[in-house]
Amino acid sequence: MGSIGLSAYGMTVTELVELAVCADELGFDALWLGEHVLRPAGYGSEHPTTGTVQHHATIVDTDTELIDPWVAHAAIAAVTSRIKLGTAVYVTALRHPLHTARTTISVQELSGGRVLFGVGSGWLEEEFAALSVPFRTRFSRTEECLDILRKSWSGVEFEHTGKHFTFDRVQVHPRPAPIPVVLGGNTPPALARAARLGDAWFASGTPTPDEAVALVTELRRLRRESGNAEPFPCYVRVSTTDPGILSAYRDSGVEDLVLWADTLWTGDTVDERRRNLTAAAERLGVPGTSDAALSAAGQRN
Repeated sequence: MGSIGLSAYGMTVTELVELAVCADELGFDALWLGEHVLRPAGYGSEHPTTGTVQHHATIVDTDTELIDPWVAHAAIAAVTSRIKLGTAVYVTALRHPLHTARTTISVQELSGGRVLFGVGSGWLEEEFAALSVPFRTRFSRTEECLDILRKSWSGVEFEHTGKHFTFDRVQVHPRPAPIPVVLGGNTPPALARAARLGDAWFASGTPTPDEAVALVTELRRLRRESGNAEPFPCYVRVSTTDPGILSAYRDSGVEDLVLWADTLWTGDTVDERRRNLTAAAERLGVPGTSDAALSAAGQRN
């Protein structure tokens, strides 16, 4: 059976925690957080939109709320019990992977193993420049980061000599803390990278139903050709809450659907937002929605 998750961007950490508590009670599968470190003033980079439509017309605007997803997810982990904690996506090439390893392991253990590490290579060149990270090497840097992260999560000692990072023998954690890697991107190179290196895939933007089917079909073809028969979830954002259309996605093999949180978490007060999200969960048949969950969300006595 497929899943229904939520994707959030441009919200404050406080609002994300409020959203997560309600979504956790209702049985949404995951909360995926987008991120940027900063907004370069007057930037000219354009988000790659191959095979997709952008939900946010301007992705990093002067009034866009930017957050650290791991700080937010640590707060969310402390007040929830089952919702998965995803990033869609985290630009790991902007940071040293040993530091990212330390942070992700901490959130993974705090949450009881609920992290989904969604990774993208990045597109905002001015952001890379501000952080003194070469933009042109972001793809190879991302792959090397993933190699180091998986070794860090293994709990064993290791050393590394690579194109971008070199260090002597280290151990990041005294025990294994495996974390699924969810690679994003819709371009042919991104799909090939996801099929080769990922444990799952997350679509960029909001593909149409036909685009989503084509992307997922191509990923499955690439996985078959590589001889990899392991389960490979494909998370796709959708722009509708129509149960009939969502069923059509699933009938076409696109099973793990993600809704934009700002289309459901609406209203002037937290209580109104909770009511609206609860109504949407009932309408969508969110797995885990029950009388107890609805009561916890403040809808029934």
